[in-house]
Amino acid sequence: MKFKDIIGLEKTKKHLIQTVTDNRISHTQLFLGQKGSGNLALAIAYAQYINCTNKQNNDSCGTCASCIKFEKLIHPDLHFIFPVAKLKGMKDASSQDDFFLSKWREISYDKNYHFTLNEWYEKMGIENKQGSINTHDAKSVVKTLMYKSYESEYKIMLIWMPELLHISAAPRLLKIIEEPPKKTLFLLVAESTDKIIKTILSRAQIVKIPNYNESDIEKYFSTKTSPQKAKEAAYLANGSIVEARRVINVSETEKYYFESFRKWMRSCFKADFLAITDFVNEISKQVRERQKSFLHYSLKLIRYCIIKNYSGDELIRLAGEEKKFVSDFSPFINDKNVEQLYEEINTAMYYIERNAKSEIVFTNLSIKITKLIHAGKK
Repeated sequence: MKFKDIIGLEKTKKHLIQTVTDNRISHTQLFLGQKGSGNLALAIAYAQYINCTNKQNNDSCGTCASCIKFEKLIHPDLHFIFPVAKLKGMKDASSQDDFFLSKWREISYDKNYHFTLNEWYEKMGIENKQGSINTHDAKSVVKTLMYKSYESEYKIMLIWMPELLHISAAPRLLKIIEEPPKKTLFLLVAESTDKIIKTILSRAQIVKIPNYNESDIEKYFSTKTSPQKAKEAAYLANGSIVEARRVINVSETEKYYFESFRKWMRSCFKADFLAITDFVNEISKQVRERQKSFLHYSLKLIRYCIIKNYSGDELIRLAGEEKKFVSDFSPFINDKNVEQLYEEINTAMYYIERNAKSEIVFTNLSIKITKLIHAGKK
């Protein structure tokens, strides 16, 4: 991927190019940006530019042998590590690694380097499991980087979602990240620093990736949908290509999240525990990643309720039934309960991530939300 293939973000591109021009390439860099930002795309473009054999002033050439292989993600000096989980019926680790790498290339091409963790899990087909970067992956990193580069000046190890690096794997990576072999670069691509192991985070130079602006997102989708839909999606996206794509292709999953959240909140408002039990039984049938996504969605609507209360409609990046619901529900979300609502939903996500029994987690959460909504009415 060339820098010109990424919309906007000109200041960040210029900074990255300047580090190469000035020979100030840090051996470990963390590309930090929100879900749907250009963090992965920029990391790939940066890696390609570093090893381009015919660099231009503001981009890689795109035609040299190195660039052609980078474009296809098949360059022998470009390596990837990402969260995975064991697949049923596949015992051989090397076969599993090959399978995951082929899926990684596919989703990168299909989504133009803008995709979510859930989309990656669906692509792998890992069902109700949660991925991680484990000790096998850490050993693979160390083993791979001990060899000399094949063709290019730099060997590059790109680690996507280091937030999911298992604590048991961290010690194996720490030494090589701190003192990598000569001409070896680590590019970490993350959405948040909160869950990155501190000893890893402290070794990385952070490159903050800003959100896309509205006009750039509109331009990006202008050739993929109608001008009106592109404009609406750009407005609602809040700087995220992934969110804009979701708006354009409203999926059955998204409709399910909204309908479920609306019914859930109405049940909690009425203290209708029969309806709450029906909700708990339904949500507990979903795979854990979908349960987590639903809770993330819940936080988003609660956040918009608070924005509605303090700023009106101007900053509400919603439309249709979602916007109407937020308008109706916002009076019951206020300074009396919002902090605790956030805390309880985040706590529920914590337990879902750690494989707690979902029926218990959602029942407990529903009871607490019922009390908090009624506290907000007083």
